[in-house]
Amino acid sequence: MPKLDLEAIPQTNRTGYPAPFNAAVEERWYRRLAPVGGLTRFGASHVVLKPGAWSSQRHWHSGEDELLVMLAGEAVLIEDAGRTVLRPGDICAWPRDVENGHHLINESGEDCVFVAISAGPDAGGSYPDIDMMWDDQGVYRHKDGTPYESPGRPA
Repeated sequence: MPKLDLEAIPQTNRTGYPAPFNAAVEERWYRRLAPVGGLTRFGASHVVLKPGAWSSQRHWHSGEDELLVMLAGEAVLIEDAGRTVLRPGDICAWPRDVENGHHLINESGEDCVFVAISAGPDAGGSYPDIDMMWDDQGVYRHKDGTPYESPGRPA
């Protein structure tokens, strides 16, 4: 059956970010949708940001397109160009290889919910605000190439 039972999909707040970068995403809860649906050509996650939570550190991807659809609540999108409030029905797209660091922050007092979709080979990327990047193996590194001690990017 194509309809996914959202409540039956395990929810986690796992991150591979090394300290102290992991603290901002502690209240980001997500469910991986693509594996449960049998999808293999793109990733999709149902994400809930509790008040004050970040979706990620501000980042951009090499080789991977991203699409985000807001479902509920309100979040602030922070990109190189500034801040944009997102509400239900808003859609954002980030083409691969465009160095426009982005993330969402829930600055409201209520949960916000969105679906994030990605496609293409994740060849790495960078976090413009901090001394961190990741490689095509999902290993977090300092910008000089030295690896962080962390489990790496969650699958």
